[in-house]
Amino acid sequence: MKILCYIVLFLGATTSLAQQTIEEVLLRYNTQSIPYIYAEKLVNIQNDSTLVVLDTREEKEYQVSHIKGALYAGYKDFNLQKVSKKIKSKDTQVIVYCSLGVRSEDIAQELEKAGYTNIKNLYGGIFNWKNNNLPLVNANQKPTDSVHVYSKKWGKWLTNGVKVIH
Repeated sequence: MKILCYIVLFLGATTSLAQQTIEEVLLRYNTQSIPYIYAEKLVNIQNDSTLVVLDTREEKEYQVSHIKGALYAGYKDFNLQKVSKKIKSKDTQVIVYCSLGVRSEDIAQELEKAGYTNIKNLYGGIFNWKNNNLPLVNANQKPTDSVHVYSKKWGKWLTNGVKVIH
């Protein structure tokens, strides 16, 4: 009987993990200290020349695809001094994103500590962007449907596009 209980508990735990939504993932991993911006809103302001969009994924992810006009900021190799040279005014509207919005919240918090005052985190990251059929470009600025999914575990939230892992 004890073994049956363990099996039921294990199956229940793995099933609930598999059925998590992007919202549940963000609630679990983020502090919600940085306000979100949704893809529908960002696409409408994307051409604003005062807006800066930062891709906070690793360079190999950025090279596969990114939101057009997004600047590479990195995560493990994030360098506040380099970003500060690109974004001189602390009042500039800055949108950060990663795969889902978890790593980008960390970078947004660093920017906030440095005095930036107008930061938003793209809800659901590049996965949600692509899931909404919004365009991406590759390293050569050519349209692409490919998205680096970071890992198989995280890639399950990309439901539209070509999943790339390397």
